[in-house]
Amino acid sequence: MAEHADRPAYPVGLRLSGRRVVVVGGGQVAQRRLPALIAAGADVTLVSPSATPSVEAMADAGEIRWERRRYAEGDLTDTWYALIATDDDAANAAASGEAERTRTWCVRSDDAEAATAWTPATGRSEGVTVAVLTAGAHGRDPRHSAAVRDAIVEGLRDGSIAAPHHRTRTTGVALVGGGPGDPDLITVRGRRLLAEADVVIADRLGPRDLLDELPPHVEVIDAAKIPYGRYMAQEAINNALIEHAKAGKAVVRLKGGDPFVFGRGMEEAQALAAEGIPCTVVPGISSSISVPGAAGIPVTHRGVAHEFTVVSGHVAPDDERSLVDWAALARLRGTLVLLMAVDKIGAIARALVEHGRSPETPVALVQEGTTAAQRRVDATLATVADRVVAEEVRPPAVIVIGDVVEVGTDTAPSAK
Repeated sequence: MAEHADRPAYPVGLRLSGRRVVVVGGGQVAQRRLPALIAAGADVTLVSPSATPSVEAMADAGEIRWERRRYAEGDLTDTWYALIATDDDAANAAASGEAERTRTWCVRSDDAEAATAWTPATGRSEGVTVAVLTAGAHGRDPRHSAAVRDAIVEGLRDGSIAAPHHRTRTTGVALVGGGPGDPDLITVRGRRLLAEADVVIADRLGPRDLLDELPPHVEVIDAAKIPYGRYMAQEAINNALIEHAKAGKAVVRLKGGDPFVFGRGMEEAQALAAEGIPCTVVPGISSSISVPGAAGIPVTHRGVAHEFTVVSGHVAPDDERSLVDWAALARLRGTLVLLMAVDKIGAIARALVEHGRSPETPVALVQEGTTAAQRRVDATLATVADRVVAEEVRPPAVIVIGDVVEVGTDTAPSAK
């Protein structure tokens, strides 16, 4: 192979479904490579006297056949592709020699220059496989290959590398959870769909910084400014989604947190389904968990709280529209997380105390969590109403009630 060392490798994608592949050696290299071979549908035979627990589990699950012995001449008969990865130099050389004689493409983990094939650094994003090989005067550089791969895949996923689809694409609506506010906390899929959108209908609590990254042709609609009557807000948003989707546009409904956690996502999905419009739901990181975490508060903690309950506080406990059993919540020993409850927290605190919760129960209010403006105000059920007024706490804020509030007080910033 020395005379070919200065030649670049010819890139090709192997279609191994149903074709025999032999892996010699059951160690860490096999553990890394086998999942991709299995995913490709290859008929994999492992030849090795031992294997890592993960590789053994693949054999136990029937994903591969395992012959528990050392390599022997003839093991590569009728093989399309071979991976040689043992710590036995003689066995590696013998298997590589057989692959050369039988014209089987062969990868060697111990000596890349003696191999007839190299494994590229690969990554995948929505049907695209990125494979990177580096070679040149200084030889192959697998770490550089991996770095290039990671940069390309990340760019495709987050939309920073524009790769528009040129074949007919399916229009419709994606209900995307944008997370609690920090633009880095949107999911990879959500960010990619934003980059591919024609129209974005955004909530005020969505990650606003992401809107500045959109291409100029994308129409951004502030959901708060869609004309509607006092009680017609959701219907107007539904109509806007339907109108733009029927016009053949790719529409993203960008929401704060998760679409199905007090986000009316299901109402929008139902309205779209009634019109026969395809709808994709992309879950988001809910502020009910992420915002307390950003303020150093775990919603559960060993020996402190074994459960947490997320409650909408937009309706007061004494309001006939309330669906919350506040008496039952007061009897719980775990954590209560309140959303949309800043202006009702006084009434909520009184109801919890009246139904048996200690007035000394710790309370934390985390305003604009995960953003640069985040701040935390601590109180108790007895003092929280006054603290909200004194500290001028404003929505959006997540309120945490329970002993977990004091678990991380030594490490979390707090407005006292």
